Amino acid sequence: MLWLDKKSLLNKLFFHLNKECYYYSVFSNWIILVFLFFRQKKFINYKKLIVSALSQILEHKIVAILRGMPPKDIEAIASALHNGGIRILEVTLNSENALPVIEQLSHTFKGKMLIGAGTVLNAKGAANAIDAGAAFLISPSLDITVINTAKDAGVVSIPGAFTPTEILSAHNNGADIVKVFPTLNAEYIKNILAPLNHIRVMPTGGIDAGNIKLFAATGAVAFGIGSALVNSKAIINDNYLQELTVKANKLVDALNS
Repeated sequence: MLWLDKKSLLNKLFFHLNKECYYYSVFSNWIILVFLFFRQKKFINYKKLIVSALSQILEHKIVAILRGMPPKDIEAIASALHNGGIRILEVTLNSENALPVIEQLSHTFKGKMLIGAGTVLNAKGAANAIDAGAAFLISPSLDITVINTAKDAGVVSIPGAFTPTEILSAHNNGADIVKVFPTLNAEYIKNILAPLNHIRVMPTGGIDAGNIKLFAATGAVAFGIGSALVNSKAIINDNYLQELTVKANKLVDALNS
């Protein structure tokens, strides 16, 4: 009789253990499914972010570079550029208070202008810029870790390159657009794109209202405009801001004429 009681107890114990294991298995599977669902959803959202930002760059084409501008004047400068038809702004990370400025502009001009970071030299700088709200990362050089950081976070990657080998390497490693820097002239871009016409390039440096149409004719998809548009050494006042709007408008008109 005692032996039967022990057998009954063991059977009950195994029954409860099996039951607990079953519930644990079901619960674990649900946790895994939920995790995979949200990770996939996150990935899809990241792809949407990249496509949205990239489409804006490809549509508006002109990327105004803000380097070394006084943080207190940034919003006024951005407004003047916006009034002149500029829709893409790059704030270089070697500018004063670059990260707070990116965050400020991203909030103030949300839905009006696309704000990104320039002079992104390493993965740490890339991560900091993304945390500040940068929608794209632009570099003067090629660093694969910066490209990977951008792609993982769902922001547009625009590394810098100069030679055909560097440009192809940037593209093969996931660059959405390759910044050709420094740009020698429009003929150089034309020669680069003859064998590499499947790669989106953004020539930067030496481009203004007088030659942007020549660069556009090469097949370049975007154009980085720095001191030809925004002069960091100028005194920022109402006259300067009005002139900046006129200059921006002339640049946009020259591209679209």
